[in-house]
Amino acid sequence: MKRAVVTGASSGIGAATVRLLRQHGWPVLAVARREDKLRELAEETGAEYFVADLTKPEDVEALRAHVESTGGVSTLVNNAGGALGLDSVENGSDDDWRWMFEINVLAVRRVTSALLPLLRASVEPGGAADILTVSSIAAHISYEGGGGYNAAKFAVHSMLDVLRLELSGEPIRVLEIAPGMVKTEEFSLNRFKGDAAKADSVYQNVPDPLSAEDVATTIVSMLELPPHVSLDLVVIKPVAQSTAYKVARGELKVKGQ
Repeated sequence: MKRAVVTGASSGIGAATVRLLRQHGWPVLAVARREDKLRELAEETGAEYFVADLTKPEDVEALRAHVESTGGVSTLVNNAGGALGLDSVENGSDDDWRWMFEINVLAVRRVTSALLPLLRASVEPGGAADILTVSSIAAHISYEGGGGYNAAKFAVHSMLDVLRLELSGEPIRVLEIAPGMVKTEEFSLNRFKGDAAKADSVYQNVPDPLSAEDVATTIVSMLELPPHVSLDLVVIKPVAQSTAYKVARGELKVKGQ
């Protein structure tokens, strides 16, 4: 059987992934907190949806029960996550750090743990189940102002490494995609707590930052590889971004031209 559960599906990379999976013929259950956004996505794509706050254990248990009663799951896309602030470690907010760990680390562990028995049950002879998690370039490269987000994403990357070891010998792929600069409608706006000017400045004069669709295309290609092929880690950045903290602004030009 083939069925994907995609978290953080109400906007950005999650919504784009739902759309593309549906275009490829996958049954999809879209999961997020905002029912209005999920309903619109379901009407557009034909996906099913389930409303849940993944920081709440009772919501994750309700999700598990719903998935089990409606056909199971072969692929989990852990996409829900986010950043808050660009404060220094010295001046960081405990509340911001706590939220980043709740959504980027604990929620991923909670959902993965809840659905793992159902993922196992989905595996057919010669096939595999998938746990694909959207982390970030921030999971691998530190940058000033990224303390809380770096810490949370480094943690989820390490957790995935451990999970891959723990599932050794089982036909379950543990996949990680680590996007760099992706221009979506909400990520930076949420990071700066609604300050549109600050959010827009992140992408100002950057030639062709990634789109949510770029990342979704890569996610789906990872999932649709033959089941014996595992892309453990894919880092995806726009050409204008050399690393997490070095981004070219203005037209890209060949030297000497």
